[in-house]
Amino acid sequence: VRKRYRYLFSLMPLAMERFDFSKYDVVISSSNSYAHGILTGTNTRHICYCHSPMRYCWDWAHQYLKENKFSGMKLRYIRERLHKMRAWDKVAADRPDLYLANSVNTKKRIGKYYRLDSEVVYPPVDVDRFSVSKNSEDFFLIVSTITPFKKIDLAVEAFNKLGKKLVIIGDGYWRKELEKKAENNITFTGFLSDEKVADYLARCRAFIFPGEEDFGIAPVEAMACGKPVIAYGKGGLLESVVEGETGVFFDKPNSESLAKAVQKYLDNSQIFNPGVIRKRAEMFGREEFEERIRRIVEQS
Repeated sequence: VRKRYRYLFSLMPLAMERFDFSKYDVVISSSNSYAHGILTGTNTRHICYCHSPMRYCWDWAHQYLKENKFSGMKLRYIRERLHKMRAWDKVAADRPDLYLANSVNTKKRIGKYYRLDSEVVYPPVDVDRFSVSKNSEDFFLIVSTITPFKKIDLAVEAFNKLGKKLVIIGDGYWRKELEKKAENNITFTGFLSDEKVADYLARCRAFIFPGEEDFGIAPVEAMACGKPVIAYGKGGLLESVVEGETGVFFDKPNSESLAKAVQKYLDNSQIFNPGVIRKRAEMFGREEFEERIRRIVEQS
């Protein structure tokens, strides 16, 4: 299942619809693909906290097919399944009574693909688990699953050229391919414990985020350590990272643009104040999230 899960997505709607919530007054689903499709009765209020309409069925569909290099009968099968999944997803989208979006970016996507309105509630980031470190070691950091969507390849290409140290924490089916391309200045650690990840965040020079996300929790965790974020200037990170204050954006999804952003940071690293960066991260803490969710449930 771990190796073939990408081919099993068509079974997920059936799995979601088998849950029985008939005994509950309020159900909150947390969905980035399927959970919004649960079935609830007329007396049960369903609040969906949506992290994204399923990307590989909508705006990422063509890219998904290209990056996974499907061909022949496999490509034909996946295309047919995606078509059926889009039909199910559109029907399932009407099941929740209320949508919450994890960012303004996600709110726009819910409006585009589901034609529904939503209220923005930023995800809870456990900022208290991290502390500001004013000392930095000479390496940059990525914490991510290693799949084509995360665009880790851009960082590998950029740091191959820059020659700066890069540590990549995480794993995924694309890891071996990227390891072959990486020079000796790039280290892959695999998955690490939360404690070790926090240690790396506290010690890095800056956090690299090369992909587009609907929100992005890892960059906020880096900011909770007082570390600036170098990120692609699109998607949810435009709502958490402040250019020139808590990070640097690159504007084109290629390694050259990312390398220029890293160099820009290196040339201006003295302007970033760890205390200011931490303060920004605290805006996305647990207390604010819990208060918003509690108010919404009570109004239900």
